[in-house]
Amino acid sequence: MTETETEAETTMDADLIVVGGGPAGCAAVVMAAGLGIRSVLVESDDSLCRALERVPVLSNVIGFPTGPALAAAIRADVARSGLCRAELGRRAVRIDTHEDRVEVVTVPAGAATGPGLLLTAPYAVVATGVGSLRPEDAGWIGGHRGLELPPLWEADPAALAGRSTLVLGADRPLGTYLRAHPGLESRFVVACPPGDAYKAEEIAQDPRVELVPVRHLTLMPPAPGEPPSPGAPVTAEALTLEGERRTLTGHRGFRNLGSGPTPPGGDLSADASGYCPPALQHPRVFTAGDLRSARFQRIATAMGSGSEAALGAYYASRGLPTEVTDDVPPHA
Repeated sequence: MTETETEAETTMDADLIVVGGGPAGCAAVVMAAGLGIRSVLVESDDSLCRALERVPVLSNVIGFPTGPALAAAIRADVARSGLCRAELGRRAVRIDTHEDRVEVVTVPAGAATGPGLLLTAPYAVVATGVGSLRPEDAGWIGGHRGLELPPLWEADPAALAGRSTLVLGADRPLGTYLRAHPGLESRFVVACPPGDAYKAEEIAQDPRVELVPVRHLTLMPPAPGEPPSPGAPVTAEALTLEGERRTLTGHRGFRNLGSGPTPPGGDLSADASGYCPPALQHPRVFTAGDLRSARFQRIATAMGSGSEAALGAYYASRGLPTEVTDDVPPHA
């Protein structure tokens, strides 16, 4: 079969497939629409930018003080774009690259298996982002078997008032939570590895916070006969950086351990950290948002990278370099 025959038999669902309906993926489809590019947006949730609903305060996105306000504006912009078809409630499980196209296999979200839907387009933007890490993902935490600690963003401030809270990890959601509840009178004991020190700078001066840098932390099992419960008191034995052993306790315990990349299977290329930098990908695939790197996980940079990825697909479709060089003037 010749290449011409292959192209003739391939029916494209759109000019561009965008996988992930967060800020990066939504920015990609809005940019694509502005360039006249038809896109299909695949999102496993039943709504776009659902994660932003959990961010009560934004301090680094111009024009939007809260996550819900930004999410509503993004959804409205996607709806107005006109050239995007959203496939909500479907999860991309595989991305296959070919000489002339990209194929994305999706299944119903929340199901291990289900009716597969194959989407095909000349190019794809993958912006599946990251997922919340659990104690078993952290090498410095032991004793986690049978214990279920919810993420910090789920914490009900009313349930924490006047009590102590044990937080595992000093990732940035802690700062967001404290800024969102400045009047909350609670003591936060934050156990974290040395690598989290730079993330903790913004909350280190908050009088409600006690930072405990540790080499290792062992979660203690509940009392005999007491079943593990997300609302039960938590105790942990910590080995501090100074070599001291401390017992840390909290009326409630939460994980705040950061996140890890969640790429679909198939032909995406990852580096040693598991992230998928754009430079490693097939020429027809552009990665965007938090999936690219752990270093630039911010809403504003995610949106910028989504727009850049859509521009990359636009330039590639016209045989132009996807990176601006000295001898190629930038295009508007």
